[in-house]
Amino acid sequence: MIKDLQNPAIPALVSKAKEGDTDAYAKIYDHFFPSVYRYAVLRVPQEAAEDLVAEIFVKAWEKLYTYKERRNVPFGAWLFRIARNEVIDAYRTTRTWEEIPEDLSDPDEFNRADTSTKRLYVLKIVREALDALPKRYREVLSLSYIAGLTNPEVARTLRISEGSMRILKFRALNKLKENLPPELEENL
Repeated sequence: MIKDLQNPAIPALVSKAKEGDTDAYAKIYDHFFPSVYRYAVLRVPQEAAEDLVAEIFVKAWEKLYTYKERRNVPFGAWLFRIARNEVIDAYRTTRTWEEIPEDLSDPDEFNRADTSTKRLYVLKIVREALDALPKRYREVLSLSYIAGLTNPEVARTLRISEGSMRILKFRALNKLKENLPPELEENL
């Protein structure tokens, strides 16, 4: 989970970065990269996610002058708006992505106690269940659980009230449970 999108050091780093301080922006990058990457990698294939995350941070750097520090919109929420928009743009321009391959080379891989294979299987099932959800539900769950944003941060990122976000999140989790096989549903 992200350390804290409202970390007191972030506004100072943003101010320095807005003045052209690349070291300050590097610290911002280091702070937010893990969460932005997790958010992107669940939405697009891994190889595309790496490029997409780079584009997100380049776009944030280019648009940094437009960010105005406000109490109700922390820098992290602003950054995740950019991430969300870049993911949407990536889907618009690239429709040839293949999620996880359907045919794995060894059909007995699922019978082994190999953790990475099990993770791959679970990831595939969860991606399919998430993809079956309405777009708004996917966004709420991705920002909450993949990116690690708090409820208020998700609400600000999606520009909805916190109450609406909680209702969406509740409905999204219930719908996700319906889409998951019983053995995975127990873990939610």
